[in-house]
Amino acid sequence: MAKILIIDDERAIRSTLREILEYEDYEVEDVDNGIDGLELIRKNDYDLVLCDIKMSRMDGMEVLSEGLAIKPDLPFIMISGHGTVETAVEASKKGAFDFISKPPDLNRLLITVRNALDRGSLVVETKVLKRKVSKVRPILGDSTPIAKIKETIERVAPTDARVLITGANGSGKELVARWLHEKSNRSNAPLIEVNCAAIPSELIESELFGHEKGSFTSAIKQRIGKFESASGGTLFMDEIGDMSLSAQAKVLRALQENKITRVGGEKEIDVDVRVVAATNKDLLKEIEAGNFRMDLYHRLSVILIHVPPLTERKDDITLLTQSFLEEICSDYNMPSKKISEGALEALKALPWTGNIRELRNMVERLIILSDKTITEDDVKAFANPSAPVAATAQAAAPQTDFNQFKNFQDYKDFAEREYIKFKLEKNNWNVSKTADDIDIQRSHLYSKIEKYSLKRGE
Repeated sequence: MAKILIIDDERAIRSTLREILEYEDYEVEDVDNGIDGLELIRKNDYDLVLCDIKMSRMDGMEVLSEGLAIKPDLPFIMISGHGTVETAVEASKKGAFDFISKPPDLNRLLITVRNALDRGSLVVETKVLKRKVSKVRPILGDSTPIAKIKETIERVAPTDARVLITGANGSGKELVARWLHEKSNRSNAPLIEVNCAAIPSELIESELFGHEKGSFTSAIKQRIGKFESASGGTLFMDEIGDMSLSAQAKVLRALQENKITRVGGEKEIDVDVRVVAATNKDLLKEIEAGNFRMDLYHRLSVILIHVPPLTERKDDITLLTQSFLEEICSDYNMPSKKISEGALEALKALPWTGNIRELRNMVERLIILSDKTITEDDVKAFANPSAPVAATAQAAAPQTDFNQFKNFQDYKDFAEREYIKFKLEKNNWNVSKTADDIDIQRSHLYSKIEKYSLKRGE
């Protein structure tokens, strides 16, 4: 159910608009002045605002400007009894969705409201989709190691030099590879990724170089490999340290001669590929153990970039956390949550074995389980269930058998259900009060109650 705010100093207009919109099953609130209206916009999550232009305490155009400064994507429909073309044009320039003259025509009003709500939904969906299909996310951080990585990328990306990226799992090696491609002269050509650890050793050669029809039992048709697919662009070979020695020999030849031969084929195929490799292993130790070729290592490591673990760049945790808060809240279509200084310090004190990936998962967990402001106690209770915490936090947090969850989504659903149930019982099943308490729309809370089959007295 869409939530609409009416700002108008005429009681009759407010009552008429409310009656019409509530009849259409919209949730409606109204105020008689712009100052109170802006305060409600700051506190609540509205889908649309209907605002009068001529008001005593604050002009409607001022409300429009300040309201869009607070919530840039909030649609405004301006209404006025003194409508002129000049006024409508000015409202449009300031960002209003539409302008309606008083008294409003019923059909036009409802069509405009419906269109404005549709546009608001599309804006949110577009932001989420753009982020999902975006070529590359920014490298966040102001620490010295990150500044050095950014500088190296700027220098190296425009060349065709091969790059070897090292670092622990979850530290951001793939992001560095994407930026190397994005800032290169090959950015308009494809970036092809292959995870060498995820492909069985007997299939890695077919994956990289392709195969001819009939070259082995399951080869029912010709297949183009990653080297050919990436020709003219960049090939990102992740977890290169897990590649078999036989595949390493073929990769070495491809790098030396810029030619490949498909499995089961005889024809040599020219390829123009820039290779960026990454690994979480110490390749020099792998060379000593006989698991990696020294000559391939030297071919790949023209430029070495080491991505430090999060424990070596804890000053960046604040920036990363704030970014994840905004991004995840936007994905969930909920107001952005705040985090206290104590909570940020508590996050910095945690042992980040999973690095950036682990931090993002923890922030998502905190958003689901915490109230409007994430506190230090929330971090201790919820951020890392597997880590040792203070006795007080252990006493406060429910003891849960985490083995019952097949994946993180199952745990999220369980945690969200328990949290909503707890809040509903705390507020004696007052849905409006609970929705305000956990800072979501009442309609969203009803959906959650239905989704999790929550019942009073359960």
